[in-house]
Amino acid sequence: MTVPDRMLRVDLSAERVRSEPVPAEWLARYVGGKGLGARYLYEMEPGVDPASPANRLAFLVGPLTGYLPGEPRYAAVTKSPLTGAFLDSYGGGSFAARLAGSLGDHLGLVIEGAADDPVALSLAGGEATIEPAGDLRGLDAAETDARFPDAAVACVGPAGESGVRYATIASDGGDHHAGRGGAGAVMGAKGLKAVVARDPAPEVPDALRALRERAEAAFADSDAGRWLAAGDTLETVAFGDETGVLPTRGWQARRFDGADALGVDSASERATGRERPDDSVPGGFRVPTGEGERSDGDADADDSPDAPDATVPRGGTPIALGAGLGIDDFDAVAALGGVCDRLGIDVISAGNAVAWAVRASDAGLIDPADHGVDRGLAFGDEAAARALIEEIAARSTPLADALADGVAAAAERFGGADLVPTVKGMELASYDPRGAATMALAFATGDRGGCHRRARPVETEAVTDPGWGPAERAAVVADEQDRRAALWCLVGDDFLAESFGPAAAAEWLAALGDERDPDDLRLLGERVWTLTRLFNLREGFDRGDDGLPDALTRGTDGAGETDDAPDDGLDPRAFEDLLDRYYAHRGWDREGRPATALLDRLGLADLPDAATPVGSAETVPDFGAADGGGD
Repeated sequence: MTVPDRMLRVDLSAERVRSEPVPAEWLARYVGGKGLGARYLYEMEPGVDPASPANRLAFLVGPLTGYLPGEPRYAAVTKSPLTGAFLDSYGGGSFAARLAGSLGDHLGLVIEGAADDPVALSLAGGEATIEPAGDLRGLDAAETDARFPDAAVACVGPAGESGVRYATIASDGGDHHAGRGGAGAVMGAKGLKAVVARDPAPEVPDALRALRERAEAAFADSDAGRWLAAGDTLETVAFGDETGVLPTRGWQARRFDGADALGVDSASERATGRERPDDSVPGGFRVPTGEGERSDGDADADDSPDAPDATVPRGGTPIALGAGLGIDDFDAVAALGGVCDRLGIDVISAGNAVAWAVRASDAGLIDPADHGVDRGLAFGDEAAARALIEEIAARSTPLADALADGVAAAAERFGGADLVPTVKGMELASYDPRGAATMALAFATGDRGGCHRRARPVETEAVTDPGWGPAERAAVVADEQDRRAALWCLVGDDFLAESFGPAAAAEWLAALGDERDPDDLRLLGERVWTLTRLFNLREGFDRGDDGLPDALTRGTDGAGETDDAPDDGLDPRAFEDLLDRYYAHRGWDREGRPATALLDRLGLADLPDAATPVGSAETVPDFGAADGGGD
């Protein structure tokens, strides 16, 4: 069996598709997925408008996609319309597996240009065809999926068509999303309604069967595997509440009185089943929401686990749309999540946008009545939240239109930048770092913005004091970012990182005939993280964009909603010192620019163009010996 080594290049403006080999040097350095996507993105001219035809959107797999344990994934890579930064977002489910099966000897699609009228890309047998899709205009994710009963679909819903800057690419009828950062808005701007994968998922080759069985067992026995099997990511709600890191009522508190109603027990009571009940690590709970009828008109099928009125709420849904909005009714939160899923809108950004609007209204910064909203906004009001989310997806009122550009853009227009935290324009997710300060560094330095998936030191720090000193905190964040970046070049489930390292990756690739040195695979994540940093620097980002959000320098109302706790805001001076330590650990200068010595070590010295600022060894912070435990 040969490892895929080609790329499908799609120009929607010219209505042309061609197949070309991936440069051998790129394959050697970046493997696939995130790394390869970043390299294709770096080839664009600096300053490209994310909504313009010149922006690139890549759908990518890795050489092991469809074979690894855990959930199969694909990577959507583009320049984010929400942040203006590098964006990689990952979607799972059957589309990811069937995409790998439909691409043949290709690692993905790189799409440029824009169609005058809606189109779909149909994939089969390693070939792609551009097909008219005007009849799909305006359909939601479930309705679009239902038009292709014999294929797997990734599509945009109404939010992507409207250019909501945090629109998602939805797959499996809205059960899965490449969610954060607005890849769906880029897809919508290109007039690309859907990508349709028609071939089945690839079968695990004989050379990998024994490795697959061993890796499945290791994954199932890992902490992450046991955690996912017990409750998918819904257990994050209980974890956040118990440890005091659960963002509540627009980041005003860190525990939620209604958290117990939003977790695994409620999902288990209502679920029609689990997504992948036969796998060693089952998938998420399917929960009926009572929303509408099946698009095929089969009213008798509403109780089917495949009906569009069922959704798969994961941890981000009850956190952002439940605790974050002060809603403690599981069914109402699941229904809100279902609305977002069908509209193709990121639940995390949407929840934060509504929370900001409530807080801005309470603070007198906006009057909803002045912005086309004929009702009040309040925490705990599910109906008002639903109405505002639907208006955001359609950009149908002035307030919704502002919120569709993100919290940072709305705050720039109306004030209130200190209400809901953002990094690089992306709303923070899942964990309040005022309960685990190292998480603030992870958010601030994320290459795509305020993302909780790049590194999660909170999972250690919030449970027990690990005794990390500043240098150790910096190293923990950087090393986890690198591990996940490497895994996303292979395009594996990020929960696999605990049990699948460079040695295992080298063994798997060797079984496919791709011999790689494990030491080079250890450098892979650092190389790719450095490449995305170079991309962001070229787009105008600097140290200031790695800063601590103003909202996090303020205390909450206490760890709980009613406790009179002392101020627990983060110290900006301590954070700046920690950021210096992080830069030093990475070999970046004090402005966050990778130094030439680092680029030499990673084989990237020939990459930066004249528009990309780089640092020098003399300007890299020097703290001498590592400073062990304590603060």
